[in-house]
Amino acid sequence: MTEVQTIDADGGAIPYVDEGSGPAVVLLPSSGRDVHYLGMLAASLIAEDFRVVRIGWPESGADASAMADHAADVVAVMDALDLDHAWVGGHAFGGSVARAVSHAHHDRVNGVLLLGVDDPEATLADGIPVLVIQGEADDVTPPANGEALKDAAPGLVSVVAIDGAGHMFAETHVGATSWAIEDYLDWD
Repeated sequence: MTEVQTIDADGGAIPYVDEGSGPAVVLLPSSGRDVHYLGMLAASLIAEDFRVVRIGWPESGADASAMADHAADVVAVMDALDLDHAWVGGHAFGGSVARAVSHAHHDRVNGVLLLGVDDPEATLADGIPVLVIQGEADDVTPPANGEALKDAAPGLVSVVAIDGAGHMFAETHVGATSWAIEDYLDWD
């Protein structure tokens, strides 16, 4: 198992895992999941020469009312790792936090990676590209959410659907999810 480290922030200890080298991707779990979630996806990306930083939630947990605090926690971990910029993304609620990071810290985010769209009506940061990966059979963050986001910003949002995949596609369809990220970012 990968070593989990922590930094202290206002909301408590923030767990994170930093692995690999190369262009950086920051991954955030969905609400109710810990820093180990998305570990298989991280391993696949690391094998393709990515640096992957997985950031968990503080001791108080993931809370939509603390979105600005969660965004600040992500940047605090990036600062601790001397990571000036990265693609920031997450699964469901984690993706919503990634969007909050892109708004509050525009200069630190190369792009946003949404593994299922939690809130299709949330605004996007100006000029920051968004890759949506979604399970074709996801009934929690349905594909219509990603399509609505793309319709709202067709020049910024790209959507990749994973055939036959449900809500947990980042774990059940690791190869397809990883390939979609690598292909979109063109880091081969």
